[in-house]
Amino acid sequence: MAKVDILILSNGPGEVTTWVRPVVRALRQNLGNDRTLVRISVVLSPCPNATGFEAAIAQSFPEVDRVQSASAFWQFLLWGKTLENWEWSDRGVVLFLGGDQFFPIVIGKRLGYHTVVYAEWDARWHNLIDRFAVMKPKVAAHVKQKYAHKFTVVGDLMVEAQGEERDDRQLVFSSPAPEAPPALIGILPGSKAAKLMQGVPFTLASAEYVYARKPETKFVIPVAPTLDIQTLASFADPQKNPYIKTFGGGSATLVQSEPPVLKTATGLSVELWTQTPAYDLLSRCSLCLTTVGANTAELGALAVPMIVLLPTQQMDAMRSWDGLPGLLANLPLVGSVFAKVINWLVLKRKGLLAWPNIWAQEMVVPELVGKLLPQDIGEMVLDFLTHPEKLEQIRTKLRSIRGEAGAAQKIASLVSEVLNEESGGRG
Repeated sequence: MAKVDILILSNGPGEVTTWVRPVVRALRQNLGNDRTLVRISVVLSPCPNATGFEAAIAQSFPEVDRVQSASAFWQFLLWGKTLENWEWSDRGVVLFLGGDQFFPIVIGKRLGYHTVVYAEWDARWHNLIDRFAVMKPKVAAHVKQKYAHKFTVVGDLMVEAQGEERDDRQLVFSSPAPEAPPALIGILPGSKAAKLMQGVPFTLASAEYVYARKPETKFVIPVAPTLDIQTLASFADPQKNPYIKTFGGGSATLVQSEPPVLKTATGLSVELWTQTPAYDLLSRCSLCLTTVGANTAELGALAVPMIVLLPTQQMDAMRSWDGLPGLLANLPLVGSVFAKVINWLVLKRKGLLAWPNIWAQEMVVPELVGKLLPQDIGEMVLDFLTHPEKLEQIRTKLRSIRGEAGAAQKIASLVSEVLNEESGGRG
């Protein structure tokens, strides 16, 4: 049996991919690979944006020993029993990397483990959590003096994630002038049906507009790890997606070439990039068209200019909001009503929906919400490509608003430090 257990609590696809992945690597570097001495477990909690593949993604990390999916979380929280009745060592740390910050308190008390919370924007339960790893000093700015010793500024895990894996594979694009490669536009329509239903045809229609006027422009979709290309392509099929008619275009056929592409009737070919994470690819994009959500955080961390799109031609179609709004919008029978109300409120509010804009509390990247037209988006893209200095201004601003790199190693060091402190037995 392992002498030390590291229990990581996480939830959604973004947290698992961009927080858990770099941290477990850093933990193994710090604590070693001997599984009889150090065991790393991941327990997932429910998340409105979950895809159902989070457990499989976590299990693919070679540093992780065991994973429990979100479906069994409440049993574990309430009764302390995992689905497979895991055993636990007398010493350990509960490391929070997504979910509700109250969860590590309950689980840590039950196991007799110290608790470490990674707090990106807000740190709670100062009296009950042992240590906080915070992204920026301002997270701890208003903490009472008696709790100040618990806080360590570690930097930004999103920045950490971008440098984790670099893909040397070159995009398979035929270019008549390799010394002056064409602009590459990334398309990120989302990973869930609620976003893909509008996002795929709308972004494809926008890309067709740009292609018709600047045919040398290249387009690529980094396919989410929780999505297969056949499912993605179905949202570009007018027989399967009625919203294609709404935008007057945006249909495409899947071509199983190498690499696979979505091909439109106008001749536009959009490459489907299936390797993940796609940070190297995204870093090479001149600009990205993206929906709201975790995509904007990843692009912001990579300092990639973006246009954030939220078309609302169908007011009840957008149901992928975070937290309580997302839960209400997806309720059986009444979900459509809630979705319309929530989207109406968003339209009234406007602004600061993309993560970079929320971080900066200003409009760093353009957010377009409402009954958007593909040709208007196309014109905006063409303007950016014609005036690259505008894109550089956005890149510079994005670089300035995120935290420093090195967060994963600092968190791993903090966990090691906590383990070296006096540890009580299980209650």
